[in-house]
Amino acid sequence: MAPWRLVATDIDGTLIDNERKLSRRTIEVLTAVPAPVVLVTGRPLRWLEDLYEQLPEPLPAVCANGAVIYDPHADEVLRADPLSREVLLDVITRLRDAVPDLSLAVEIEDGNSFRHESTWPRLWPDRQAQVIATPEELTSVPAVKLLARSASADPDDFLELVSKALGGVAEATRSSSSALVEISAAGVTKAAGLAWFCEREGITADEVVAFGDMPNDIPMLTWAGRAVAMGNAHPAVLAVSDEVTLTNVEDGVAVYLQKAFNL
Repeated sequence: MAPWRLVATDIDGTLIDNERKLSRRTIEVLTAVPAPVVLVTGRPLRWLEDLYEQLPEPLPAVCANGAVIYDPHADEVLRADPLSREVLLDVITRLRDAVPDLSLAVEIEDGNSFRHESTWPRLWPDRQAQVIATPEELTSVPAVKLLARSASADPDDFLELVSKALGGVAEATRSSSSALVEISAAGVTKAAGLAWFCEREGITADEVVAFGDMPNDIPMLTWAGRAVAMGNAHPAVLAVSDEVTLTNVEDGVAVYLQKAFNL
């Protein structure tokens, strides 16, 4: 039996394929693993529904890169760490000074609603999305995530630019292949959210195996006892991981867990 008492896994680019589907093999393995499985994702709370519909039972989730921790069985947000209105205003002022082609959006109400500027590209349908009428609407309520997009920058360069502009007042990361940066309150990361959940369950970092593929997974992977990068992972993720499994379209998480737990 593997020593892991908890499995933590990212969703997009990790657990699901490129069509956003769980394979039959992955579903069977997740059901058979003799340890709790926790989803640790950049997704907002409202974007868990399509995944839950594919699972026999919903899984606990650390959402919005650690800002929201959700218990699906009780349908309850256990913890939320939003950006305050004051911090949002400060961050947005810094970003407008640093980025000429900036477009902004906010995840509010624990990630159940989304507000964005008119320049924000709508890449897929979202019933909870609303175009703001005035810039002040971006900072009218606390937000579990602020999203900043550039239409022209290189994704990695844009993350570096935003991080420098923030100067430590908030956390910046990315999970997209485009120049889209996700901003959370200072100290809020996937690692922090997962650590809070694990402490609640009496589980230590060295008892956790974690899977990821993008820079927003790095804090979680460096915190966990065993860090496993997907075969399709970003180079920065590969650099901090203990092992590399197959790609997300090759059921990399399921293949690793089958071997680790002798399923």
